[in-house]
Amino acid sequence: MQLNDLRPAAGSRKNRKRIGRGNSSGHGTTAGRGSKGQLSRAGGGKGAGFEGGQTPLAMRLPKLPGFKNRNRIEYVPVNVSRLEGLYEDGETVDAETLMAKGVLKHDYIPVKVLGDGELTKKLTVKVDKVSASAKAKIEAAGGKVEEAC
Repeated sequence: MQLNDLRPAAGSRKNRKRIGRGNSSGHGTTAGRGSKGQLSRAGGGKGAGFEGGQTPLAMRLPKLPGFKNRNRIEYVPVNVSRLEGLYEDGETVDAETLMAKGVLKHDYIPVKVLGDGELTKKLTVKVDKVSASAKAKIEAAGGKVEEAC
């Protein structure tokens, strides 16, 4: 047997139906669409989401209230309890060190330190925002806060 002897199994390959190629083909004139009516026309038929004259679902649902502020800044929250576990006494908390410790994916993401938990270590915090309770806990532990903005 040679490569040129190989053939597909009988009946496994079928020619496509070539419609609109003359009446002698058996699929000419109306090209299988029947005669007249919406579905026989070019571009005919119902649109996506048409529900037979019933009010479509997209129109029945209420519109969303309010709006999304395009200029909103999303801060990554980091609690003081997490800083307690990640940092040693006297270290500096900033975007680079948070990224190195796996808290942030990128160092350009804005960070806000929140006051949940306890802090006993003296840390220097240099992040974008610090809540009032977190600032009080950091300063009570002997650390200092330097907000970037």
